[in-house]
Amino acid sequence: MSTDNRDDLCVNTIRFLAVDAVQQAKSGHPGAPMGAAATAYALWDRILEHNPSDPKWPDRDRFVLSPGHASALLYALLHLTGYDLPMDELRRFRQLESMTPGHPEYGMTPGVEMTTGPLGQGFAHSVGMAMAERMLAERFNRPGFDVVDHRTYAMVSDGDLQEGVASEAASLAGTLRLGRLICLYDSNDISIEGSIDITFTEDVAARFRAYDWQVIGPIDGMDVDAVESAIRAAREETSRPSLVICRTIIGYGNPNKEGTASAHGDPLGEDEVRLAKERLAWPYPDPFTVPTEASDHLREALARGEKSQTAWDALVARYRTQYPDDAEQLDEALAGSLPEGWDQELDSLFAAGDNPVSTRDASNRIMNAIAANVPTLAGGSADLAPSNRTLLTDEKHFGPDEYGGRNFHFGVREHAMGAVANGMALHGGVIPYTGTFLIFSDYMRPPMRLAALMGQRVVYVFSHDSVALGEDGPTHQPIEQLMGLRTVPNLAVFRPADATENSEGWRVALQRTEGPTALVLSRQNLPIIDRNAHAPSADTRKGGYVLWQSSDEPDCILIGTGSEVHIALDAGKLLQAGGISARVVSMPSWEVFDAQPDEYRAAILPHNVRARVSVEAGTTIGWERYVGIDGEAAGVDHFGASAPANVLYEKFGLTPVRVADVAKQVIARLRGA
Repeated sequence: MSTDNRDDLCVNTIRFLAVDAVQQAKSGHPGAPMGAAATAYALWDRILEHNPSDPKWPDRDRFVLSPGHASALLYALLHLTGYDLPMDELRRFRQLESMTPGHPEYGMTPGVEMTTGPLGQGFAHSVGMAMAERMLAERFNRPGFDVVDHRTYAMVSDGDLQEGVASEAASLAGTLRLGRLICLYDSNDISIEGSIDITFTEDVAARFRAYDWQVIGPIDGMDVDAVESAIRAAREETSRPSLVICRTIIGYGNPNKEGTASAHGDPLGEDEVRLAKERLAWPYPDPFTVPTEASDHLREALARGEKSQTAWDALVARYRTQYPDDAEQLDEALAGSLPEGWDQELDSLFAAGDNPVSTRDASNRIMNAIAANVPTLAGGSADLAPSNRTLLTDEKHFGPDEYGGRNFHFGVREHAMGAVANGMALHGGVIPYTGTFLIFSDYMRPPMRLAALMGQRVVYVFSHDSVALGEDGPTHQPIEQLMGLRTVPNLAVFRPADATENSEGWRVALQRTEGPTALVLSRQNLPIIDRNAHAPSADTRKGGYVLWQSSDEPDCILIGTGSEVHIALDAGKLLQAGGISARVVSMPSWEVFDAQPDEYRAAILPHNVRARVSVEAGTTIGWERYVGIDGEAAGVDHFGASAPANVLYEKFGLTPVRVADVAKQVIARLRGA
């Protein structure tokens, strides 16, 4: 069989595996796989360095399918090249507990580098992967020992490039001159509503050139040789990321749907599948047919991958002999492990009697102490480092001239920042953190949700956590954001009451390897709690604990978070002075508290004490889960105002006197019931 005929056979095998999977499921997206199969085949068969036998080989090229709705294309490639994805799983496309969900899901399917589907996210995450590669290469490579030496490829769609996060990420990638990032743009001019002429007429090539990308094409994305040549040209450019514009035809081969929106998101139908097979000279009427010639050729990826990884293993073995300390650190970085004694300094950073300190300032001291012992901790802010206090003071700044720097400057790009941090975590070797104001968590909510869904260790630092930021007013004062973050499954939200709780929050965040953590920090100074007169700070690690009580059998329980814990403490002492016994519970993290055993949670919030009051400078929605139907929540259920913090707290009733009065009212109501 000639090379051209073999390539055509392989490309059509990919196409019809995808089409058959969609048809079997009676749902899915056949158009993109049929149009982009040749582009993907050129990359996977002729360029991509990967080992299907070891999907986690550290020095593999990364491939991100940003238009996750085209998942059937990726599953066909993974199956055909030898990943552990049996044909039966393709037959179970989009079915419960299959390895082939409707959109690719990280951790479910071998070879899937990230969860994609929300358009633009894959593109932006790929920028983070490319940044992580450069950072590790700068840190660990030595002359003759390029132990970190791979590229990041992303396939992106018209829809991806319309999303704002793609613009943010592309601008950052160009600024950072990420020459090992190559994006294949599947340009087919069709979206769900029809031709993109109705929404997307910009000159994409000019836009990316303005971002300082190399732009190649448009080329014929249906021509395997042309795609290969373009990718090889992109690989030669090492000082700029590359966008390869591949002109394709959505639904290629379908006589009645080719080039139309109707090919995008619905099964083709039995008649149209039959006609497509006739048009593309596919002589196999039965679904899920893989010709031997195609299978044999595509499975050559197994031998190529084993050869590449064996050569890398040999290089690393020599590296380990010549640079044993570096090799050990590389192993630890890739494993994501924390060095022994990494947190040993945290217990002595703060003490009772120290001047009050904001938790944002305390966080800076904490993270710098951690960074001295954890070389994989790296991150930055959305142009707010002086306000977030997220700068690592003894570290360099990541950029084209210093890829080993651990301080990142994301610019005013919260959405891309979240996605880039996720990409670094997915790549491995980096524990990333981000920084912005809590109000702007709204801008980066989509990648935070993806980090939680993928179980990635990312630390989100949010300062200016309440109306106490003061004079900047309601546009900057978060009300619903804190509770909104708590609604995200697998995201741990931590709002510390003082510097000592803050230390424990960072401990929890770095030890929590199964998901992201948000640290929500104050702008205003807060007293450091005297741990000799109150519970030890180590109790913070349980998410909620008894900070102080006037009796083992309290009449009421006051529950606070963050700066309002101090209000609850003062309110509890006012109640004590009035003959009412009170317990004050600090609950910096609902999620961590809820994960404790039932016995512990019942000991902190005993069922027989129904008089409960929560106090938090944000919306009160949600607090009923802890105060119950008999309790009350003191908070802010409206937008803030521009005024000094103390004036706002008085205006909005966030005072010890008011909290004590609410507790008295709850007790009286229950006693009168």
